[in-house]
Amino acid sequence: MRRKTRRETRRETGRETRRTTTTRIALSSLLLAGTCTAALLAPSAAAAPPPGPAPEAASGSLLEALRRDLDLTPAEARTRLGAEREATRTERAARKAAGAAYGGSWFTPSRSGADGRLTVALTGKDKADAVRATGAAVRIVERSAARLDAAKARVDRLNAPSGVASWHVAPQENRLVVSVVEGQQGDNDVRSFLKRARSTAAVPVRVAAVAEAPATFAAGTVGGDPYYTGNVRCSIGFSVHGGFVTAGHCGPTGAGVRGWDGSDIGSFQGSSFPGDDYAYVSVGNGWWTVPVVLGWGTVPDQLVRGSAEAPVGASICRSGSTTHWHCGTLLAKNETVNYSQGAVHQMTKTSVCAEPGDSGGSFISGDQAQGVTSGGWGNCSGGGETWFQPVNEILGRYGLTLHTA
Repeated sequence: MRRKTRRETRRETGRETRRTTTTRIALSSLLLAGTCTAALLAPSAAAAPPPGPAPEAASGSLLEALRRDLDLTPAEARTRLGAEREATRTERAARKAAGAAYGGSWFTPSRSGADGRLTVALTGKDKADAVRATGAAVRIVERSAARLDAAKARVDRLNAPSGVASWHVAPQENRLVVSVVEGQQGDNDVRSFLKRARSTAAVPVRVAAVAEAPATFAAGTVGGDPYYTGNVRCSIGFSVHGGFVTAGHCGPTGAGVRGWDGSDIGSFQGSSFPGDDYAYVSVGNGWWTVPVVLGWGTVPDQLVRGSAEAPVGASICRSGSTTHWHCGTLLAKNETVNYSQGAVHQMTKTSVCAEPGDSGGSFISGDQAQGVTSGGWGNCSGGGETWFQPVNEILGRYGLTLHTA
């Protein structure tokens, strides 16, 4: 191991002092450099192995966060986390067994909020026994996931008015769901969009109401544990070899990035927004990356061991430089979000709250990285919904390898 420079030693010492005054919990030497700038989460390579045992996922402080945000007792939270890890493994096997008959899948907690089971939709009974053999329950539906995804892709080509918040495939309902801002259902542009969406999709469409229009969660320059691009503050998402991934709306390709202490970190090597909301930032100038997501004193700083995708219905937590650590439920995948700057596709919707400055931060389920915070509506006082861009899509886009424990 090389000897640290004076600059590195001063940076580490200052960072540790700062953490102590803000009551955060350090994670030994792994945390000293890479997570100083915000919520730094690091999963595995793009082709993640099945999630293994995760002792960190059942820590007392994480159980307390699930009690606070999902109203689960410690025993219920432990059981649910185990059931969700099993559902994540089952989903891959069940999807392979279903083949072209696959109609989507989702995790449903039991009435107690603890244990639960994965359900897989199928367009016929031929594959039912093979899917049940993986441990999943089966529901027979009319339309396959491929057909529904194709229908949504056609709707994605339409221009949506501001009164339309988002749209996604709902596997539980075997149809599309379009979310409209409350009070805007009668707007002529909204009604016209819904008519065109139904005609274009050629599958059933349900309209749901949401309290507010979605917005991105970038913020002006303030204190905290952020990174900065110009006068914008965002949060680090996941470390990769050579840098980190974050939200695309936080900065354009070529823009310089500064850390919490004002020193240069690197620059945006790639950025896409709208259409997508992801970016890749290089790391240098005495900074380096570690496979950790910051717990902000709410939970211990988390080592991340993979990026296996959690099913709809699973619990999920988020770390960001404004509101720190919050948990909720994964609500929908492959949703198109209609921001004022333009639509963003293939997003995942959650019930986790967030606020300006949390953009780009880490979403994690158990010890598996899920995505980077994009935007949403509401706040962490009154609640709301937040979307993230799936991390495996970002890795594939830029050919990156995640840094893992």
